[in-house]
Amino acid sequence: MKSRRNRRKAVSEINVVPYIDVMLVLLLIFMITTPLLSQGVDVDLPQASAQPISRQEREPIVVSVDANGQYYLNISNTPSEPITPQALMEQVAGELEKVAQANQKQQILVKGDKNIDYGKVMQAMVLLQKAGASNVGLVTTPVGE
Repeated sequence: MKSRRNRRKAVSEINVVPYIDVMLVLLLIFMITTPLLSQGVDVDLPQASAQPISRQEREPIVVSVDANGQYYLNISNTPSEPITPQALMEQVAGELEKVAQANQKQQILVKGDKNIDYGKVMQAMVLLQKAGASNVGLVTTPVGE
């Protein structure tokens, strides 16, 4: 008789502690990886009242010029690290060659910091022209933002 009294009853509730642990681990993973997903370099763009260009099938090639006058290329292996002018020309020329073989169009844009010397932005455009780009657009932010 005594052995029946000492037995524990079966717990009929769901143990949620493992689920909470899994959710916290997922939350940490998302908190760590989300900042890594942002692409490009922080550039303080000038404001202009221009119409946005139409969206193409392919992602545009974007050359960014930061406040220090360094170049960044969104299609490079490391888009958040500065790129040399020679490497910029070579990578853009290679990409334009691929696009030309596929008989498609490619948008090329320059994002220049509003505090940078205009000559640095022009130098980026000249490098793109030497790489074979015929049309280059400038990225601005709409007035009032």
